[in-house]
Amino acid sequence: MKFIVSSSYLQKNLQLSGGVINNNNTLPILDNFLFDLVGNELKVSASDMETTIITRLEVESQDDGHIAIPARLLLDTLKTFPEQPLTFHSEGTMMTVSHDKGKSEIACAPAEEFPKAVNIEDPSNTSIMGDTLATAINKTIFAAGNDDLRPVMSGVYFQFASDGLTFVATDAHKLVRYRREDIAANETAEFIMPKKPLNLLKSILQGSESEVLVEYNDSNAQFTFENTTIICRLIDGKYPNYEAVIPKENPNKLTISRTQFLNSVRRVSIFSNKTTHQIRLKMAGAELNISAEDLDYSNKADERLTCDYQGDDMQIGFNSRFLIEMLNNLTCDHVSLEMSLPNRAGILTPVDGLDEGENVTMLVMPVMLNQ
Repeated sequence: MKFIVSSSYLQKNLQLSGGVINNNNTLPILDNFLFDLVGNELKVSASDMETTIITRLEVESQDDGHIAIPARLLLDTLKTFPEQPLTFHSEGTMMTVSHDKGKSEIACAPAEEFPKAVNIEDPSNTSIMGDTLATAINKTIFAAGNDDLRPVMSGVYFQFASDGLTFVATDAHKLVRYRREDIAANETAEFIMPKKPLNLLKSILQGSESEVLVEYNDSNAQFTFENTTIICRLIDGKYPNYEAVIPKENPNKLTISRTQFLNSVRRVSIFSNKTTHQIRLKMAGAELNISAEDLDYSNKADERLTCDYQGDDMQIGFNSRFLIEMLNNLTCDHVSLEMSLPNRAGILTPVDGLDEGENVTMLVMPVMLNQ
């Protein structure tokens, strides 16, 4: 088979597909891209058995053919070229790449060894705008767990219903629920998406105006947009009842500037214990006192901020890393922190900066304060 393609166009598209390939594959064939040429369309597939990404590129050709080409070698070569046309020509399992200064030869593998992409049978589907999906992933994925013993919590839970779409992630210490009430699904469904395909989607769809068709059944999901398709295996299992852990009655409410709060927590947390990262919030009247101490080294810090606080005077402890992560993930000017008791979860929500129909709820578990 023979085709001509622009070096930078090919590199840009392969760079994204290459994100699927693991560094230590059990099957050597998975270290390759599968090139599948039909006329002037080149279909490039990359897979790690769980997730497959297929990109369609336009090339100059009248040929048909397929071959598996080493991904790392090809990407490293493409990075070195300035923008120029490259001619790919394969005979048997040898691929010759010619350019104006010379040529290189790459030993390839037969395409037949490459695993076939899963065909999703009898799927349900929903359409969603690319940037909306990227935002939903962005707002939730950081809260997903890394515990191999609890695989259901290591992904993001998608809940599609006729009254909106909900995305949830939790690691049992923090929880994020992102809702879109302005988008409806054709039918009710729920599934758990693993992190790897979500990170791929996030990087490809950031700021994208294209519409994404989401198709899913009990075991797999497929995302199709523009010239790309991502197919992945879903995480098997039942997601915990997250609604049950969100406290409903929270009479104590703190409203404060997000950047002020974030910077203060950042500074004070430097002086906290290195294992617990514990900081103390003390609310009274219109004043918030943030403090931390590390008894092992006799270091301590405290800061006072003005805030709008309604409720009883109270003290509550949090892991500063979780608070910083959550505040970093919000894009609003002011946040509200609602609490009931020092041993119940605090609820962090943005006060402004949300689109119509957008809703973000973040929940952070407290830590026991040593008096």
